[in-house]
Amino acid sequence: MTKISYYKEFPVGWLEIQANGSAITNIDYREEGKSNSEENEIIKQCIDELEEYFQGKRQVFDVPIDVREQGTEFQRKVWQELTKIPYGETISYKTLAGRISGSNYSRAVANANGKNPISIIIPCHRVIASDGGLGGYTGGLNRKKVLLNIEASC
Repeated sequence: MTKISYYKEFPVGWLEIQANGSAITNIDYREEGKSNSEENEIIKQCIDELEEYFQGKRQVFDVPIDVREQGTEFQRKVWQELTKIPYGETISYKTLAGRISGSNYSRAVANANGKNPISIIIPCHRVIASDGGLGGYTGGLNRKKVLLNIEASC
């Protein structure tokens, strides 16, 4: 199945949204956008839902996602668990690790978190350090702060 990419600027900067014919497969941060030549219904739905999210009108995404062909089995397990973190809440890497394979796996969970292919929809930004600090974020801590602030204000 052919993937198409679409670039759009949001309050966290430019996002590249990729989809196959039936689901979103990637959402990545970019420094700048590119011109768009095509989009499909899945990308249109994703853009609409992201805009609603950034306006504080959406807490749950309905757009279909597909990570079956990405990452390792362990990474996919982590990404699935991330989707269970409620909107506006955060958990620590240690807590997330405990839900999957034991709290001693915090570093492995953090690494899997950083490889999340569908930022925002798979909410890796909701995972923080055990001491309450932000921890890391592949998109940069400023973007993580924006996302957490949006969720905290609703």
